[in-house]
Amino acid sequence: MTAVTTYTRPKPFAWSYSRLKNFETCPRRHHEIDILKNFRDESEQLDWGDRVHKAAHARLAKKVPLGAELEPILGPWVAKIEAAGGKILVENKLAITKEFKPCGYFDRDVWFRTVADVIQIKDDVAGSYDWKTGKIIEDSVQLALVAQCVFSHYPKLAAIKSVFIWLREEATTTEVFKRADMPAVWEGLKDRVATLKHAYDTDEFPPTHNKLCRQYCPVTTCEFHGVSTWS
Repeated sequence: MTAVTTYTRPKPFAWSYSRLKNFETCPRRHHEIDILKNFRDESEQLDWGDRVHKAAHARLAKKVPLGAELEPILGPWVAKIEAAGGKILVENKLAITKEFKPCGYFDRDVWFRTVADVIQIKDDVAGSYDWKTGKIIEDSVQLALVAQCVFSHYPKLAAIKSVFIWLREEATTTEVFKRADMPAVWEGLKDRVATLKHAYDTDEFPPTHNKLCRQYCPVTTCEFHGVSTWS
């Protein structure tokens, strides 16, 4: 009997902003955690973030009480969003093609994916809100990418207010985007995305020795695991 060799087409390149950031921190870490799934990035902060997102989703979508732990933290923000009115959409998985057209999250031609925790639509303006449970990091690119996906999926929108809600600090980072702003965002990103795609195409993910290696990286097979950057 002649052996039959089956050929599996590789998945087309698709990315998210978190994957881009993880790759830029350390290609090996990104490859082992995000692609191969050989290791999991676990921490108390990530667990708490998951609880926050699930509780906010249940509260906004199903009116489930937040509970004693999260009511003081999430309650005031949820109340503000609800008081503003409009159509509220929760845990929105959004994806676009290379041509910035809307598509399904797992479609064959998907190119970029993101999740908007809350979208609030009123006439031709929308608010996009993301719950942030870590330290404040100003990142207008991530705000802009969420705005792009919202624009693509809701073509009648003229402007989007993208907001990070920093729960620990009771603060926000806010930017307003118009459709005309998007080309400049993509122009600034194209080289970064091209570098990520090259790594996927060549399957080259070398390690980067950085401050996470000593204590905060789960990739035990890496030569820099547990090694301090100052040793």
